[in-house]
Amino acid sequence: MNENAMEKLRRMSIEDRVRPVKQEDPLLLAEWQESGVRFAASGGNLEDAYYAALQKLLCCIVPIRGRNPILQEGGIYLGCWLESTGTINAELLSRFLPSVAESTYLAFADFQRDDGLIPYKLTENGPAFRQIQLVTPLARCIWNHYRLHGRDRSFLDMMYQAMARYDEWIALNRNTRGTGCVEAFSTFDTGHDLSPRFWHVPDTPYGSDAAAFHPDSPILPFLAPDLTANIYCQRLYLSRIAEELGQSGEGWRAKAVASLDSLFRYCYDEEDMFFYDLDRNGRFVRVQSDVLLRVMACEVGDRSLFDTMLERYLLNTSKFFAKYPFTSLAMDDPRFDPFSTYNSWGGPSNFLSLIRAPHAFEAHHRYVELTWVMQPILSALARAERFPQALSPWTGQEGFTETYSPAILCLMDYVERLCGILPKDGERLWFTGLLPAAMDHGEEIAGSTAYTRIVNGMRFELTNGSDTMTILRDGAVHIQAPSGIRLITDTAGKLEGIVGMSVRTVTGMLHYDGRSIAVEIKGNEQQRYQDGILTTERDIGIIYPTYR
Repeated sequence: MNENAMEKLRRMSIEDRVRPVKQEDPLLLAEWQESGVRFAASGGNLEDAYYAALQKLLCCIVPIRGRNPILQEGGIYLGCWLESTGTINAELLSRFLPSVAESTYLAFADFQRDDGLIPYKLTENGPAFRQIQLVTPLARCIWNHYRLHGRDRSFLDMMYQAMARYDEWIALNRNTRGTGCVEAFSTFDTGHDLSPRFWHVPDTPYGSDAAAFHPDSPILPFLAPDLTANIYCQRLYLSRIAEELGQSGEGWRAKAVASLDSLFRYCYDEEDMFFYDLDRNGRFVRVQSDVLLRVMACEVGDRSLFDTMLERYLLNTSKFFAKYPFTSLAMDDPRFDPFSTYNSWGGPSNFLSLIRAPHAFEAHHRYVELTWVMQPILSALARAERFPQALSPWTGQEGFTETYSPAILCLMDYVERLCGILPKDGERLWFTGLLPAAMDHGEEIAGSTAYTRIVNGMRFELTNGSDTMTILRDGAVHIQAPSGIRLITDTAGKLEGIVGMSVRTVTGMLHYDGRSIAVEIKGNEQQRYQDGILTTERDIGIIYPTYR
């Protein structure tokens, strides 16, 4: 057990690291304290960056139009966007400040238009309906929040009714070509500012009407793979929610299957093995962009398909796997623009891509490969002076804007996935035994680490050193294991299994429940624990980086 990091953790006071600035902050910090979350490191800058992130996060949580405080995008973005703040950002925030996440979700339902359209953003000036701007499926965020925080059926039912009505609006207004795909009418429908994907396309729908595209456009409407994948995944989770509420989910599952069929029929190029927009002339818009990662994050395809996408694209250093991944455009595209000093999806690595990525990787148990993304990003954030929208894919230098909530939450999320305690589905806890790596110039960013979280009234602490990880429960040593693995427990800390989190085969001794058990586990291998015995239940190997 690393005493230095643990001693720092136990001495640490949130009040000493984060100061209330506005009137809502004391209540927000009190809720944070209820989670028990604290992070400490024996060296480097990551610990200071973590608490700077928490301080800046408070700046992004403010009331809108006299309502309870909700999460805002931050930086120059004065409001809450459905594509990001109202979905993936709020889903991450739910692990730390659940009341704010829930208020954020409910705000979109409360401002839903009578015809079913949900606003694409909320600001102090009111809801805005000019475009749709969809990326992360809202229904999945709602489902995960519901399972993590007490299964409030009234909340679930309210959001279900709103999302069902929204699905009807999308089906009625964004399927003008009758293909079953969801159509993009403008650049901002997907939030892809300055992407070559939308060159020669208006930024906004025709006449600021989300149901209209410019009648004189030679290429609109696009059959959009990311929008279609969003609705596919949305419908999958609506089926689960319907059944949870005592209704049939069959209708939603049938609609999801139809969406998936349309996605592959119209937007998938089998030769390139890539998803492209299909323009009005039946031609693929052959721009390889982060659309791929968006589609994969919507749980499209099996592991075989995802593995192919990793090898050909996502872990390919001539495509998206930059020094600081993921680029928003393939690097071998002549239109690639690496500059991050302005709002661009034409090249730089955007934090919204980075916080969406875990859904894609973890759906297929590609845990080790995900760490290769998290490590350089944490290195960049540890030395950054602000929390930007994007990073330079070459240098990791911070780019456009500051106090940007996706970057703030990325740091918190990656720390918890790499060396912290992550609650999963309201039923399990992940304790991960890795250390942030010195990726930049050999500079230490954390040293050994310690992390704590309160779950069901019990305080769990995790310390990580170079060789050993230790879990404490209510102050007593609970589990000790070799570093380089993830321990999976129930919410009471009962061990259920382990996962190999390194390319190396991890060996050592696991000490739990009065037993000492020999461990030998490969990267991405998952072993079940029962009665003192570890048994392999999945061993999928590793997909390594490629270069061409």
